[in-house]
Amino acid sequence: MSNDTEVVAAVSKEERKRLKKLEKEKKKKEKAVEEPSEDAMVVNDEAAEAKNSKKEKKRKEKKEKVDVDSPESNENDGSSVAVDAKVVNGSGSSTQTEETSSKRSKKDKKKRKREGEEGGEDEAVKEGKKDKKQRRKEKEASTQAESSCSSSSSFAPTTPEAAEAFLTKHSITITLPGTSVAAKPLLPIISFDQLTNLPEKLRTESFKGFKEPSPIQACTWPPAFEGRDLVGIAETGSGKTLAFGIPALSRLISSKSTAGITTLVVAPTRELAIQTHDSLSHLGKSWGIASVAVYGGVSKDGQIKMLKASLKNGVGKDGLRTRIVVGTPGRILDLINDGVLDLSGVDYLVLDEADRMLDKGFENDIRRIIAETKPIEERQTMMFSATWPEAVRRLASTFQREPVRVTVGSDDLTANSRVEQEVEVFDDNRSKDQRLTKHLRNLLPNKNKKPAEDDISRILVFALYKKEASRVEEVLQRQGYSVGALHGDMSQANRIEALDNFKSGRTQVLVATDVAARGLDIPNVGVVINYTFPLTIEDYIHRIGRTGRGGKFGKSITFFTGDNHERSLAGEFARVLSDGGFDNAQLREKFPMTIKKREHGVYGAFYRDDIPVPKGPTKITF
Repeated sequence: MSNDTEVVAAVSKEERKRLKKLEKEKKKKEKAVEEPSEDAMVVNDEAAEAKNSKKEKKRKEKKEKVDVDSPESNENDGSSVAVDAKVVNGSGSSTQTEETSSKRSKKDKKKRKREGEEGGEDEAVKEGKKDKKQRRKEKEASTQAESSCSSSSSFAPTTPEAAEAFLTKHSITITLPGTSVAAKPLLPIISFDQLTNLPEKLRTESFKGFKEPSPIQACTWPPAFEGRDLVGIAETGSGKTLAFGIPALSRLISSKSTAGITTLVVAPTRELAIQTHDSLSHLGKSWGIASVAVYGGVSKDGQIKMLKASLKNGVGKDGLRTRIVVGTPGRILDLINDGVLDLSGVDYLVLDEADRMLDKGFENDIRRIIAETKPIEERQTMMFSATWPEAVRRLASTFQREPVRVTVGSDDLTANSRVEQEVEVFDDNRSKDQRLTKHLRNLLPNKNKKPAEDDISRILVFALYKKEASRVEEVLQRQGYSVGALHGDMSQANRIEALDNFKSGRTQVLVATDVAARGLDIPNVGVVINYTFPLTIEDYIHRIGRTGRGGKFGKSITFFTGDNHERSLAGEFARVLSDGGFDNAQLREKFPMTIKKREHGVYGAFYRDDIPVPKGPTKITF
């Protein structure tokens, strides 16, 4: 019995200590006094422990568990057991109940919180994903806008008075779209010093030898740097390559992306594509930007190797990244179909000499090429043309977003005002060889002298047919002139060699067909001689536009016999001379001055080009 009493006493002693601690906590919370004598004992006994830190108390409370009294303690006899039972049944039981309820309330609160979070998790996740995508789109849009528009804000402004004088002097018309576009006028950039947004090296290399921007450059740069779509209409030799080339390079230099083809230039002829490629490659080399020229007349293998190398690792053997593609429509489509040319990243598109490409029947090819680039909302499209016919208007309305139209001069094709035009009328075609030789003797007194780099003594002779060009070349070679030829019967390698020799001055005379009449920038051509008049007045204007380029002056001499097609063009030719202020008396004396209405190959003189043409044939079901 004594052993049982000792066990009960030990149990009751441990239980008493635990219950004293619980009752102390209860008194602090409720601030009420129950059973003063016993509480005083608990407070006096636990006075030392009251000084413990709150962290220690919390830790002990977590470890301790409130257990229900065992049956042994209730069955025990003795005063100590009775007291213990009283404490347990009294204040101890209330403490246990309150602590249990508080723990339950905490658990319920956590459960409700967890259930609420789980209930709204799906919607929260969805909203979070939407917000994340929206923020990403806004960030990309702002980045793209900054890359294309950051430069415009740093322009040194042109005063309204200076801008008005510049526009009036060069007969420039700027047409803004009538929809959601800022109402402020576009002020031209009339000095290279205003391009403070461009790197100094790019300005130095690009504008070497030029005093000021050309009219088309001055008026197209502001909207181009702002990322807006553009239509530029100007005469040949007006500097359109730099008009779209400088914004393209500025965009690439400031872009955070360094891989992939993002700029595409489409040109009507191989020679123009090569020329544009050379210019952009030269200017972009300092910033690791490379260009690839793709055109017909040569094997595709070399072009495919360059494109694959750029796609494989982004960097070529020369350390440059291919970011620009310049090419003709046919070869571009071939490479797309072969799967080696990916245009899905193109956000800067240039259609150079758009009217010429449409005249040559490339409209469907152009539409297919544009469909391979980025959508219209994510793409900046620049279109340049010498005229503004219905076909070009239709193309612009389809693939451009509210384009700004810059017209230098007139919408109609006009001759370069810096070119002096002279006409010589012949009764006999056989007199032309003798007259050509006489002009060359006056223009090139020293046949063997190589012209200096900036000498404008180079002479470009235009023939109508390939066989005629070959014959004239042979005639001049027999007379001892350093002469080359450029026509369709020559291989592409020979054409490039002939053009390079003429540009460098190794040959003083170049005999060419109309393949060289448009778009080619041959520097320092002093005189253009039209050995045979072209088939259209537009080709005549493009021929004489090979001289008088880059702000310089030039001269054109035209042989006119009135044979074959020439008689019907006499009236229109006389009008062009009269508009330029040049003498047309010889034409008026010999030929009728009626201007023949434009004819269509099928519909003849009843053809109208001011009526919208359907995009495709319509199937008729009977």
